[in-house]
Amino acid sequence: MLESQRHEDAKLTVIDGDVERFAKDVLDSAFKVHHYFGSGMLESIYEKALCYELDKRDIKNVRQVEIPVFYDEEPLGTGFRADIIVEDKILIEAKACEKLLPVHRAQTLSYLRLANLPLGFLINFNVPVIKNGLVRIINDKYKER
Repeated sequence: MLESQRHEDAKLTVIDGDVERFAKDVLDSAFKVHHYFGSGMLESIYEKALCYELDKRDIKNVRQVEIPVFYDEEPLGTGFRADIIVEDKILIEAKACEKLLPVHRAQTLSYLRLANLPLGFLINFNVPVIKNGLVRIINDKYKER
């Protein structure tokens, strides 16, 4: 199911060139980190290493960013912490779990909406081949209608 959703997202995207360029750098960095560590590390280690790789590429990134939640324009406090936000455009949710579940994708999409960012990556580093742990998620607001 996640695979078909990923293909649907790719067809409907209206993401600008800068976001796509940073997305490529995020993926290249994730591949490099996974090649170095393989599976079996803690999420926090993958997160730090991914940020290090992005820093080496001079790409702005921030870890554990507090994202506020509002209800009817009323602030409810911090809703969550984004694992990594890249160039104020891409949200990364890093996982090191046995298997990605639909709830992980739904959670990442909710984070994208709350942060008002166009693109997100759900990355599960606990896989033998990293391409099988990557899910690209587009904020609905940035899809063609």
